[in-house]
Amino acid sequence: MIFFSDFDGTLTLDGKLTREFFEILDVIERRGDELIIVSGRSLSWGHFFLTHFPLHYCIMEGGGVVVYRDEAGLIQEKNLVSDAEIKRLEDFTNKLAMNHPDIPLSKDSFGRRTDRAMEYHDMTEAQLKVAVDLMTKEKINFSKSNVHINFWCGEISKYLGVTKFIKEFRPEITESNSFFFGDAPNDESMFELFHNSVGVSNIQHCLDRLNHKPRIILEGDENIGAKGVLNFICSL
Repeated sequence: MIFFSDFDGTLTLDGKLTREFFEILDVIERRGDELIIVSGRSLSWGHFFLTHFPLHYCIMEGGGVVVYRDEAGLIQEKNLVSDAEIKRLEDFTNKLAMNHPDIPLSKDSFGRRTDRAMEYHDMTEAQLKVAVDLMTKEKINFSKSNVHINFWCGEISKYLGVTKFIKEFRPEITESNSFFFGDAPNDESMFELFHNSVGVSNIQHCLDRLNHKPRIILEGDENIGAKGVLNFICSL
């Protein structure tokens, strides 16, 4: 079985890695299954995941880049957006930082390639309006996750990232042998893509805003974040 999963709020609890995350890794490894993290976090975080945990693939930056180990065990990267769009994003980010240094870029922006992020919880309403107006004017795509305002150029989404990944890297993955876990609005395209989609119980805060809801919605404090993922996998 292949388990795709969002990271923040889905494999974490209150922003932290807990014992449940490590139990998830252990259960999946013992069963001969596989976990593929699909996250808005940076390319550099993908390297961290692969070097510290028993993972083979991560789809990072909201679907903009795949980080993986090749047959020799070496970490490789594959961009899922064009070099021209990456350059346009870099130019916009430099312009934003120069003209609006008060708008806080995420601490991991230095490790990003196909997108950038702003620290949503550190922004005032005025800063948020300025940022949104600029991105709209410059035709920069953006979305809000649990912690960031992510922005990018070109066509990037978890949906596109995962479909491109499956086609190129794992064509044997089908509807019947894969699941996706998520907890936030930026997981909606994945809930639409995966028949076996699961929302951990903390998704309740945004369910009414989703046109495409997870087919299975976990309930209760015992199924928040990584607890819910662990309980569900153990129930299969």
